[in-house]
Amino acid sequence: MSKLVRVKNARGEPQWGYLLGNGMVSLLDGSFETGFTLTHQMKGSPQFLAPVQPPAVICIGLNYRAHAAETGAKEPQYPVVFFKNPASLIGPDQSIELPTHLASGQVDYEGELAVVIGRRCKNVSQGDALKYVFGYTIANDVSARDWQKQWGGSQWCRGKSFDTFCPVGPAVVTNEHGEFDPMNLKIRTLVSGELMQESSTADMIFPIPRIIEFLSGSTTLLPGTIILTGTPAGVGMGRIPPRWLKAGDVVEIEIESLGSLRNPVVAEE
Repeated sequence: MSKLVRVKNARGEPQWGYLLGNGMVSLLDGSFETGFTLTHQMKGSPQFLAPVQPPAVICIGLNYRAHAAETGAKEPQYPVVFFKNPASLIGPDQSIELPTHLASGQVDYEGELAVVIGRRCKNVSQGDALKYVFGYTIANDVSARDWQKQWGGSQWCRGKSFDTFCPVGPAVVTNEHGEFDPMNLKIRTLVSGELMQESSTADMIFPIPRIIEFLSGSTTLLPGTIILTGTPAGVGMGRIPPRWLKAGDVVEIEIESLGSLRNPVVAEE
């Protein structure tokens, strides 16, 4: 198991590296397309960025049984697919900005397990699907529910794609030797220290191999593509009264074996 991160190097430029147990980063050359090679250079006190520069961010909605129930939705027959703008990505400790230009008063959190595709794939079977996975990371599918539900023209992408609405990280964790089962990981979300979501990826309606099979059907998935696999019950929209994010909040998402993703919340300038 290794942890791929992106940091600012000595020139202030983004560069990939492997996060070591002592907190140092072993810098890498290359990319998902060409592969990674060691540079034998080290970076201490790293400033972490989002660990991937994805060509696409593909998301699955209503993929946890308890979450479908809390929204009053039926369990879907096929995976529910939507997209987020790749420019919405931010990394650990970067701020989620509440939109003020296209204002929203209903910004929500969604802790999710994310899958990173490692090589080009199309028409992949469930049996082969995990061979195309580079690794796994933590994501927050931040959602402006008013733009998602009321003002988005029946499409979810408007409410899901504001800048900063896709925190990801801190690392992409590989699973070469089966050190963990991605379909049986504990997942928790805390907002300003209060536990909001607590579940397991075992509650997914569509498991990861099925998601990759479906998304790659007659469709090419490019290396570095991030797939958000859905959120458990406990989102702010499902609470009585609803719990919307506000400036000053801090969202922390923890996934077993992957670590913790932390992001403060501020108002857009």
